[in-house]
Amino acid sequence: MGHRLDEGGVRPREADGLDGILFAPLLHYGWGHLLANTLPLLVFGFLILLAGVARWAAVTAVVWVVGGVGTWFVGQPHSVHLGASVLAFGWLVYLLLRGVFARDASQVALGVILLLVYGGLLLGVLPGQPGISWQGHLFGALGGALAAYWFGVRDRERRTRRR
Repeated sequence: MGHRLDEGGVRPREADGLDGILFAPLLHYGWGHLLANTLPLLVFGFLILLAGVARWAAVTAVVWVVGGVGTWFVGQPHSVHLGASVLAFGWLVYLLLRGVFARDASQVALGVILLLVYGGLLLGVLPGQPGISWQGHLFGALGGALAAYWFGVRDRERRTRRR
């Protein structure tokens, strides 16, 4: 298709770039980019799915919207941001923090294991690598933190009411 879809990502502060919020996580700059996101997405997505499809969908929606809107507001002008790494960063941060907000020792333990295995990825929220959307990574991660707070507090309150 001649890379026409590469223009379908988030284009910061451009009205035409708003639809990229919906499509950017589904688009990638080639097979290498897609493959780089695949393993983390499978691992993190599976771990979130263990809490149920509804929870996975809700976390994904928060990360997707916060990541896209944040990138639209903060991204470099005249650039295009795309790729599922927004979700990968958001899901990772969600998994790292949900146990803290839910006050659940097993989830905290899982978060520590994930931090040890995948913690180096978090450096991707820092600017520095040309052609890498640190803005998408950062706002995806913030979306994951927000989802961890919302759902973690809700889970903790539910557990407390049952006692």
